[in-house]
Amino acid sequence: MNKYVCSVCGYVYNPAEGDPDGDIPPGTPFEKLPNDWTCPVCGASKDMFEKQED
Repeated sequence: MNKYVCSVCGYVYNPAEGDPDGDIPPGTPFEKLPNDWTCPVCGASKDMFEKQED
């Protein structure tokens, strides 16, 4: 699963970890996050994230 980086603050969403503070369980791919999910660090919307290239 791909990691995604917030273009505003640099937070990396790692699907293996999920977002425990946002009630997103580990193993949730970025594409399956709710549309209203926001960056847990800065509050940026999903469309501000870019796929991290390996």
